[in-house]
Amino acid sequence: MAKDFLILFYWLVRHAVFHVTDQIGRKLTDPSLPEFIQQALVPSHRPGNGPSPRFTTCLGNVVGPGGPDLSDCACLEFTVHDRPGLLSSITQVLVDQGCHVACGQAWTHSGRAAGLLYVTTTATANAAALHPSRWARIERLVGAVVDARENVPGERRWVCMSAPVRGRVHTERRLHQLMHDDRDYERGPAPTPVDEELFSMVDRAATTTALSALRARAAETRVTIDNWEERGYAIVKMTSRDRPRLLFDTVCALTDMHYVVFHATVGSQGPLAIQEYYIRHKDGRTVDSSSERQKVSRCLVAAVERRGSHGAKVEVRAADRSGLLSDFSRTLREHGMSLLRAELKRQKDEAIGTFHLVTDSGGQVRPEALRAVRTRVSDMGISLDIITEAPGWPPVRKTSVPASAPAQERPGSSLGTLLWSHLGKLSNNFGYIRS
Repeated sequence: MAKDFLILFYWLVRHAVFHVTDQIGRKLTDPSLPEFIQQALVPSHRPGNGPSPRFTTCLGNVVGPGGPDLSDCACLEFTVHDRPGLLSSITQVLVDQGCHVACGQAWTHSGRAAGLLYVTTTATANAAALHPSRWARIERLVGAVVDARENVPGERRWVCMSAPVRGRVHTERRLHQLMHDDRDYERGPAPTPVDEELFSMVDRAATTTALSALRARAAETRVTIDNWEERGYAIVKMTSRDRPRLLFDTVCALTDMHYVVFHATVGSQGPLAIQEYYIRHKDGRTVDSSSERQKVSRCLVAAVERRGSHGAKVEVRAADRSGLLSDFSRTLREHGMSLLRAELKRQKDEAIGTFHLVTDSGGQVRPEALRAVRTRVSDMGISLDIITEAPGWPPVRKTSVPASAPAQERPGSSLGTLLWSHLGKLSNNFGYIRS
């Protein structure tokens, strides 16, 4: 479980109980994990109130105080119209200006693209070329590359190059902010209301037939919003496909819209994730109008789908060097592939990237095309592996929620029928959700 997720929920919910597994659905057996979580959340529990500890997950990822040290990195932020070769064009500008991409992420959704690239100087770069007074030049050059490809009058875009600074916003948190400000949620049809029958699925045993039905019905993210006037809450119900970091994405969306979560219940059954939130706006309002309910619903669906695992997923590894990302992204463009998502990180002297790929027309990438790319990039010292979903996920697990009559009548059926009783008793009866 990621540290930023734990901090986020500690901030929103003072008393909560979470039943969790590791990232591939297994029981937690590492005795150091509870201590790590406690020290990460409560500074007074750290030896000498020192810095936050670090922990290695079952997948080999190191989590700690905010991830890699980015204090010496400048940051390029962008939100633009998505197109084939976008990342290749942007990274080529950085290479030409003596910049090296140390790490970063890029997402696409509804025809829009957003990214954060953390850059440093290359060993051969002229130090004066990357003086703080020159960040504006790089920003203008990247903006010119983006504008050169835009043919739509008035097409909105955002490009910002900032100097190194301490205490940056978490990368994925910032990506949600960028895409929300870019209004990527406005496109597409109105969200489908929640199927109330899906909420009752947590009462049933996860048979093979039931799981097959859930898998088909969980593919679509659905949202329903009702007002509970007696208590002054808006009740947000969501169903979607279960996946890692789903809670993080949902709460980021609510926070970006200035809503406060007072109570929440979450659960899962096989591939289906079920979430329910009791919220108010920061000024005390609920979700009053139909237009506001539509906006909140759209924003929540967008937050879930930005990280959707579509397309072919590949992992690349290579010795870290200047121009590596530019070379790899240019190869993808030359083979007719486009990026849906990209995540770049560095471990010691090795660069690691995870990419979700589709064809330029948005179709599935053929295996022979991936093999051709693998052969091409191997000559550049880059290894490429095709990644599949973790075996055995989601595990079959029986969950049940005992019935309980609510103290007052509330709108519709609800997962939170025990919410106003003992929270610990409630949490013991829910499945888990990957985050």
